[in-house]
Amino acid sequence: MSEADLAGEEYPTEIHDYLSAFEKSLGSVDEMLKTMMSVPRSKLLQKLDPLEQAKLDLVSAYTLNSMFWVYLATQGINPKEHQVKQELERIRTYMNRVKEIVDKKKAAKLDKGAVSRFVRNALYEPKAQNKSAKKGSAIPAKKKKIH
Repeated sequence: MSEADLAGEEYPTEIHDYLSAFEKSLGSVDEMLKTMMSVPRSKLLQKLDPLEQAKLDLVSAYTLNSMFWVYLATQGINPKEHQVKQELERIRTYMNRVKEIVDKKKAAKLDKGAVSRFVRNALYEPKAQNKSAKKGSAIPAKKKKIH
């Protein structure tokens, strides 16, 4: 659908910009899908580690279900009352699980040895040999010369 096609159809002029933006977005989605479909899935998965494979599968499933949501809406069916809503929620749950796993991997690891040395050194107090040594250790302040 081109600008001329949009202009030739009868619809409120207020939504022209929205329809143009929607058409542009559909073109972008089409290009991404063509790029993704140009590489065989088995080749793509071979290059990814298991966590990245899970991410790809989840994004693919979420995208397909989202597109089906839009399709239902264009057909006059309320997608909120359809099983696709539950499927999207299920996929989101798994996406959150993957995110938690990634966050745990990125989290700083606790080095118990370093922590114990840090605490031991922070709490260290040198033993005083005698009270006079403490008093004598204070250095008197220098007096300023007045000219």
